Amino acid sequence: MYHFRRQPVTACLLNAAFFGALGSSFLYGYNLSVVNAPAVYIKAFYNKTWIERYGEPVSAETATLLWSITVSIFSIGGLLGALTVSAIIKVLGRKGTLLLNNSFAVIAALLLSLGEMSRSFEMLIVGRLVMGVDSGIALSVLPMYLGEISPRHIRGSIGQFNSILICLGVFTGQVLGLPELLGQESRWNYLFTFLAFPAILQLCVLPFLPESPRFLLMEKRDEVAAKRAFQRLLGKEDVSQELEEVHMEARAQENLQTVSVLQLLKNPAVRWQLITVVLTMACYQLCGLNVIWYYTNGILRAAGFAENILPYITLSTGAIETLAAIVSGLVIERIGRKPLLIFGFGAMSVFFSLLTVFLNFQESVSWMPYLSYICILGVIASFCSGPGGIPFILTGELFEQSYRPAAFMIAGIVNWLSNFAVGLTFPFIQEKLQSFAFLVFVVVCTLGAIYLYFILPETKNKTFMAISQSFAKINKMPIPSVGQELELVVSLNGKSKDVAERESSI
Repeated sequence: MYHFRRQPVTACLLNAAFFGALGSSFLYGYNLSVVNAPAVYIKAFYNKTWIERYGEPVSAETATLLWSITVSIFSIGGLLGALTVSAIIKVLGRKGTLLLNNSFAVIAALLLSLGEMSRSFEMLIVGRLVMGVDSGIALSVLPMYLGEISPRHIRGSIGQFNSILICLGVFTGQVLGLPELLGQESRWNYLFTFLAFPAILQLCVLPFLPESPRFLLMEKRDEVAAKRAFQRLLGKEDVSQELEEVHMEARAQENLQTVSVLQLLKNPAVRWQLITVVLTMACYQLCGLNVIWYYTNGILRAAGFAENILPYITLSTGAIETLAAIVSGLVIERIGRKPLLIFGFGAMSVFFSLLTVFLNFQESVSWMPYLSYICILGVIASFCSGPGGIPFILTGELFEQSYRPAAFMIAGIVNWLSNFAVGLTFPFIQEKLQSFAFLVFVVVCTLGAIYLYFILPETKNKTFMAISQSFAKINKMPIPSVGQELELVVSLNGKSKDVAERESSI
């Protein structure tokens, strides 16, 4: 084994992670919260436009339908984006796909901010769809890019930029939506104009930062460009060990061509990696965090807080979210992915259980809403400590290069379908179960934690090959013999005879 630990994190790597996430996951987070503040004004605009067109106010049923479509079409766009990722990434690479994706953000910003001026609520609906496509692509490509540009000893920390910027986006949407800023009837369309700024900023900076060296070497077969990318990202001249690690992974793979989704689904060598990613990504959406936002204001009202200060107290949820994600990014390489995921889902189960109890006593005990609100903050902090970002990191880590695009495509489909399913079914679950509805999420989080405890190996500071081999037993695949493992170690240290022949073997 060779060690990177004393090697400092370079400005180039941090810039690539930050600006990559700024134009991608930040915009996804921002869109999760930005429609909440202007919801009343957008509905009024829909009604006003309807009167101008048809000479009568929009019916309650039609108004609800239009608003539901406006909110939920974002998930449909996300699904469409996830479905296109594999094809785009094959042609443009990781960085190129991120850059192209900014065009969707700019188009969405124009549609959403000019819809009111054009007297067209259809522009808002299409704008939300386009922004969903942007987010669907971003949440697949960004974690792949971050995982491939990072040295393995900080791969988790760099990967958490995705989660941190999602949380920062949610918080920014909450702040800009305050009445003193853009949360007013005359200014709400500027909330959507803001979407273009992070995208334009990424377009200005990211072209000057390196492409994924793994993509350049294994898929483009450009060793010179890969070497230069490694040198810039790692801040050192001698990157022969890093190049050889990628060469070794390439030699170990049966097929260097990017596999299709169907090939991935059929391959028994990656069966449990795929099951793990699908279940973890499903738990990411089905664990109940999205539903928590619907309850926050109701619980605060029950606690006696005045209506006009609710937006400011709600800011605490965004602040806690961001803080927990940052702490997770700082400790992930020390604690590991597996403990953080199990702790996150386990703690969410506890807080959801307590919230169920407190909600049932909320009417009879005056101080109970305060405990309910503490539970809400606990759920949010628990989610962001692990489940909020690690599923994306795992998707990149559990698969070797040729499987990765198809794996992210499957993970993205599961992510967006689960998101849509929660939005669609939870109102009915709540209607039937009332305050006991959160017990559904207790079950999901508990089952998720149990599965991860028994199946998921720890992946911190491991090569992608070593992670794949750790699944060999459960996949019932042959594990490399001692002689083969010794050969791999010799190869890693640059002493293998194969090193001289790596050009021909690639």
